[in-house]
Amino acid sequence: MANLDYITAGESHGPALLTIVSGLPSGLRVDMEFINAELRRRQGGFGRGGRQRIETDIAEPLSGLKQLVTLGSPLTFRIPNKDNRLDDPSKTPPLRTPRPGHADLAGSVKYLTTDCRDVLERASARETAARVAAGAAASCLLREFGITAFGFVRSVHQVRTDVTPSAPALAELTAARDASETFCPDPAATERQKDMIRQAGMEKSTVGGLVECHVFGLPPGLGSCMDWRDRLDARLAYAVMGIQAFKAVEIGLGVETASRFGHEVHDPIRFDPALVGTPSLGYVRDSNNAGGTEGGMTNGSPLVVRGTMKPISTLLRGMPSVNLSTGQAATSDYERSDISAVSAASVVIQQVVAFEVARALRVKFGGDSLGEMKTQFETYLQAARALHL
Repeated sequence: MANLDYITAGESHGPALLTIVSGLPSGLRVDMEFINAELRRRQGGFGRGGRQRIETDIAEPLSGLKQLVTLGSPLTFRIPNKDNRLDDPSKTPPLRTPRPGHADLAGSVKYLTTDCRDVLERASARETAARVAAGAAASCLLREFGITAFGFVRSVHQVRTDVTPSAPALAELTAARDASETFCPDPAATERQKDMIRQAGMEKSTVGGLVECHVFGLPPGLGSCMDWRDRLDARLAYAVMGIQAFKAVEIGLGVETASRFGHEVHDPIRFDPALVGTPSLGYVRDSNNAGGTEGGMTNGSPLVVRGTMKPISTLLRGMPSVNLSTGQAATSDYERSDISAVSAASVVIQQVVAFEVARALRVKFGGDSLGEMKTQFETYLQAARALHL
């Protein structure tokens, strides 16, 4: 069975980050310009810190490609770190005072060390660059099937946009998002979000927000209701909660479903013969509170996944903590950081969601080559359309 997967390696201030992607079919053209553009987007956004002015993230393919076309073997990317100083003790002194909200304390106890640096180097969100590279490679596969993922910032602190993405408006929304310094496709909300980030900076604090990903062009039936480990919504929640600083995940209406009656939540089903030729196979919903999944499977509506990012744990003002070497009260140390990385998080959620969708696509349609996979895909759609004849 085709099994798309990836693993990352590398430390924040080590020589490089590595990504190994296994399970891509042979014959897929990998768009390195797109992958590196996504890595540049991850570095951008209003409120980012000095590290982003040091690095120039570029993914260097090391294996799995011949003239940028997949061979079917593992695909490896290397993303060099310019700020490579992990082995220089003068530039990376021990960090004895854990930052509240970070992995410092739990990790230091877990690995029986009083130097939080041993933990923070891997716990750092720098690792998400490797995940973006993996997701962007998977997005190249989704393109071949007319599937597109769109990530954006829904809110920064309490400043929110009510924009509702749709497939017909996708090009316009993408342009608006890419023109926004907060990656929010709403110019008015962007300016208010920038003001909120400035305020946090003046208070020597940080802000979080909501990021969202919509996936268009999905047919019904990706995922499974037969095994909880294969439920697409469960895999999406697992992937998104694995992003550094994320504290909640919602599919569709999410937590709001708890405060509504059933008839206000569930999306009525219609059948439109004129749309049988589309990925929805003719099944139409007037609402999408389910967020494109029912019973752990795609239902033909756009997939909607939302993630909650907490404020970054490194505060310029510091917070009450404890020195791990002495047990005495202390103020947490400041490591160079961002005021807000919500914009970057919107890129990360887009790509981890894209990867999970591509994984489900591989499971459903298999094949060692892209051609085989496309044949299986078309055969399935034809069989599903034949149900209405």
